[in-house]
Amino acid sequence: MSTTNHVDFHLLNHSSTTTAPTTRTVPKMVIPRDSLAAFVGKIDSSIWKYLLWLSDSLLVFVASVLAYVARYVFQWFIGVEPASDLAFSAYIPAVLGLMLLLPLAFHWSKVYPYRRGQGRLEEIYAIATTTTACVVVVIAVSLLFQSQLDSRLMFLYIAIFATALLGVSRFVITLLLNYLRKYDVGVERILLVGAGDVGRMVMRNIVARPELGYKLVGFVDDNPITGNTDIGNFPALGAVENIDSVLANEDVQRLIICLPWQSHRTTQRLLRLCAANGVIAQVVPDLFQITKNQMVVEQLNGIPLISVSDVSIEGWNLLTKRIIDVLLVSITFFFGWPIGLLIAILIRLDSAGSIIYWQTRVGKNGKEFRCYKFRSMVDGADAMREDLKETNEATGPLFKMKDDPRLTTVGRILRRYSLDELPQLYNVVRGDMSLIGPRPNRPEEVAQFSEWHKKRMSASPGMTGLAQVSGRSDLTFDETVLLDIYYVENWTILLDINIILRSFPAVLRAQGAY
Repeated sequence: MSTTNHVDFHLLNHSSTTTAPTTRTVPKMVIPRDSLAAFVGKIDSSIWKYLLWLSDSLLVFVASVLAYVARYVFQWFIGVEPASDLAFSAYIPAVLGLMLLLPLAFHWSKVYPYRRGQGRLEEIYAIATTTTACVVVVIAVSLLFQSQLDSRLMFLYIAIFATALLGVSRFVITLLLNYLRKYDVGVERILLVGAGDVGRMVMRNIVARPELGYKLVGFVDDNPITGNTDIGNFPALGAVENIDSVLANEDVQRLIICLPWQSHRTTQRLLRLCAANGVIAQVVPDLFQITKNQMVVEQLNGIPLISVSDVSIEGWNLLTKRIIDVLLVSITFFFGWPIGLLIAILIRLDSAGSIIYWQTRVGKNGKEFRCYKFRSMVDGADAMREDLKETNEATGPLFKMKDDPRLTTVGRILRRYSLDELPQLYNVVRGDMSLIGPRPNRPEEVAQFSEWHKKRMSASPGMTGLAQVSGRSDLTFDETVLLDIYYVENWTILLDINIILRSFPAVLRAQGAY
């Protein structure tokens, strides 16, 4: 998605309610407010960037004080000769110079403005290199006014402490923004034009990256079915011709155009309309619906040549993922077999029926396999499913109930903490599944998939996945599929590690587990 990551802080006081357009009535989502969100929402957005500059300057001063204490009070590493023991006031000119210089340098080095979605390591590296460069400049200027530098270690400590404090401040800012966005404070309201392959690619990136602070208020599409069919929690707002009323009623801040190249005249009209209404407009190129991870760009004497790579989990990536799966399963089995044995005993004592239960599930590229689980329901639960159809609480082709009467006493606990899925480690060893990936569906559920849903089956199913750590059963089916396809298209080892680390707190919280 081609977007410009501008300052998040100018959005912090934006939390207006949604009014449905005249073409379609959209139910309002009432979001509760707390005192912090209400207070921050009232602050003038124009001052946030100045508060960031001020806080960074104050942190530089605090870092200088800590550096002085480390050098002259605790005398780390090297002692201070009595003749070289200086008061902090001797460093005040250098410290003030650094406090003035660093914000300017941050602006030049793109640390400012604060950019949404920037990697923490990338940002800390930029802060560290810029801070070090500024300290070197201050040292050079200091030497112009005195023949001998008082303490080189003092300036080294300033650079270290300043980088550490500024890095921590960015972490705190991220936590604060994530918290406020739960209350619609600090989000940017987006309208999508076009809900085809390209539009859904944008949707799944918005769903998978909530830390970016985008809120999709809905989409318009000229297809009579697509334009009137919601995708998950994203409401369909009718045809593109309704764009004027939608912009007026939905308080849109950014318009993302995902139309095919044949619609260039419509795109031009939308760009002019957005310019007249003060709405940021951006266009996602309709280049065979490929993502940046699938795009390989080469040059022929300056001419760009674009080719398409395979799905990210193929070739050496697939081999690497398979090796990691086998290693982690081996470690899990070595330490976890007593837990499995205890669960088997409890199931046997709790209710009649087999300990292990299996179902036919659909795996990679539509291949069916036997998926194993610890039995968590009464014997013959599948035959009772038809009688419970009217109580289904899931969306799409799935069947789920929060208080399923078929669950046994032990089964409720197993389901709550996903312990019923431990036998699927055997499926991972067999190669039917992976530790991380989209959850496998039953054949009758797959038969009801829309064509775009099927892309999630281009990778091996997993015991846990991006959707499971993002809400589990609380997500709509379409939202789950958007996250699964995002995972397939953007797989990396780091993404798998991130999902594994997020799986532990997600399981312990048991949110959406049923």
